[in-house]
Amino acid sequence: MGTCPEDPGRLTDALQAAARTRGGRLDGAIFHSDNGAQYCSREFTATCDRLGVTPSRGAVGTSADNAAAEAFNATLKRETLQGTRHWPDAHTARLQVFRWITRYNTRRRHSRLGHTSPINYENTTGNLTAAA
Repeated sequence: MGTCPEDPGRLTDALQAAARTRGGRLDGAIFHSDNGAQYCSREFTATCDRLGVTPSRGAVGTSADNAAAEAFNATLKRETLQGTRHWPDAHTARLQVFRWITRYNTRRRHSRLGHTSPINYENTTGNLTAAA
């Protein structure tokens, strides 16, 4: 994966929390990202290996590689900020993002998944990769 500065931040904590929610591992999951330092750090790579996650990074300078992630982030910002320019503090921001992601994965219908939520799609098909 190359050598990058060690700066995984809260990323490994989030992966470990996801694994605990799913019984300890995330076998079959693919984590696609850009080439930020936190995504190519040794700690992140080791966490992915331990949890059964396949890390995937986009090509440098290829915006189309990150189109899905950029669309997700744009929707997250639009639906959580809802016309305001910022949150009053970091705690409020984290709560709003957590609530939105929970709704996005458990209740929000996705046309690509047959108009069902990712969690319902995964539970019905057993396919974690396609639900991501």
